[in-house]
Amino acid sequence: MKNFFEFAVLAVLACACDGSLLEPFSENVDVAGVETLPGHEMMVLGAKLEDPYTVANMTKALASVYPTKADRVSVPTTDYYVRFLPTGGKQLEVLEKKGLHLVDYPVDYEIIKDGDYYHDPEIEDGRITWQYAVVKKDFEFPVGIRYEILDDCYLPENDTQTKAADIDWDMVEKESYRLTGNEKLIETATKGGTAGTPKGRITIVDDKLGQTPAGVKGVRVSVNSFVKFDHAFTDDDGNYEMSKSFSSSVRYRLVFKNKKGFGIGFNLLLVPASTSALGKAPATGLDVMIDKSSNRKLFSRCVVNNAGYEYYDSCTKNGVSMKTPPSNLRIWLFQNLGPSSSVMMQQGAFIDNGLIGRYLGEYTALVKIFLPDITLGLKGKEDYNEIYAAAIHEMAHASHFMQAGKEYWDKYIEFILSSYVTSGFVTYGIGTEVNHGYCEVGEMWAYYIQTKMYQERYGENVVFGTSYWFSPQILLNLDDRGIDRFKIFNAMTHDITDRDLFQKKLTSLYPESKSIINQAFGRYN
Repeated sequence: MKNFFEFAVLAVLACACDGSLLEPFSENVDVAGVETLPGHEMMVLGAKLEDPYTVANMTKALASVYPTKADRVSVPTTDYYVRFLPTGGKQLEVLEKKGLHLVDYPVDYEIIKDGDYYHDPEIEDGRITWQYAVVKKDFEFPVGIRYEILDDCYLPENDTQTKAADIDWDMVEKESYRLTGNEKLIETATKGGTAGTPKGRITIVDDKLGQTPAGVKGVRVSVNSFVKFDHAFTDDDGNYEMSKSFSSSVRYRLVFKNKKGFGIGFNLLLVPASTSALGKAPATGLDVMIDKSSNRKLFSRCVVNNAGYEYYDSCTKNGVSMKTPPSNLRIWLFQNLGPSSSVMMQQGAFIDNGLIGRYLGEYTALVKIFLPDITLGLKGKEDYNEIYAAAIHEMAHASHFMQAGKEYWDKYIEFILSSYVTSGFVTYGIGTEVNHGYCEVGEMWAYYIQTKMYQERYGENVVFGTSYWFSPQILLNLDDRGIDRFKIFNAMTHDITDRDLFQKKLTSLYPESKSIINQAFGRYN
């Protein structure tokens, strides 16, 4: 947990200046088969299009294809195309918990230049923009959140009453695209001109392990054509497959809300999960290979995604487990900042402590609204392994938080903030300040896990954090002698607030290893 004070000051100042902490990038991801490569800044919209899936348009298409059946087959409303205007993160969470897949741009507009986010020009900077979604007709709208129903829609796959009718709804959809002036989307949909079910593979290259791509794990792939959406998570090898077929070409996006639960969320303004545009491509599917030469945002999001996925998996092994980070962990990535932290604010830690207010003044409210759990500063971290190591370090802190609790964490963060100033801007103080033991235990653990998982992944004898006074070598020594991470984690309860208590707790839990434990702690005393 590094230099949180520096991070917070720079973060809120950057927000106050231009609304964004993420430096712009104009590079495009190398995606074969995409008609127009997307950018990763704000998308540019063009003219409003006629949505082929409205009840009115699907009714006209049905009559055109089946003139003798149209009066006997109804086209009822199955879904609503709506937009919400949440006032803050809490209302966004309410919508997300109701299972909505939100996008921040209107899906019935021409996209002149694709991008990772959109902000409605009628919504002032610094406020959450309109969030668009498609909901079933029986959806219960949450009280207190502003919304507007934009269209009544008919999606054949959601209408069980007409599935038995002798109607080729794929043909009706195509006719609706033609009648609404969107026939070009049909022409570019698939090589054979028939409906396709999107599937493919999302991969990433870690140069340090060679040039063989590995899967981007557990990330959500989202596709849509107008209001027709589908979503699927990638497996461990990066493979995905949708359940719906599309007659038109579709727009592909990665949504960084991992199936393990954590979200990587910071585009223009805080959102539940960042998205990376992959562009428009045939409905038969799209393969994407990402490497360090790809767009920086996309690359770093995928690295952190995989680090998180692998960390959650590492918390269980051979029937033994330790606590994972919270299922709704929120991670921010900052390309222009170096420090990282695990403030766990969304989980309720350190929100009301007056120390933040003393240091940040008028900017305190911004941090309280945005409520990050983990912030990763990526400045100077260019390679996969560098980003990976930083992410694992903060994930280890998040597990410790789940074990030790909020009260422990409040004192831990307070020490980090205070020592950074009172110790002459030394990252972790010098080990003599009040409550230094919270830092001692927490950083010893995080650097130990960072080292272990790095060594396991890369096979290198690299050890992180050895220059600091809290000596993570102690835990590495214990691990080498049979006291592994699961046993060590068991000792890291809320009452373990310094090195001596840590040593005593370990010896009480594992009396058969008392001499090994005492030797390890004594060696680095």
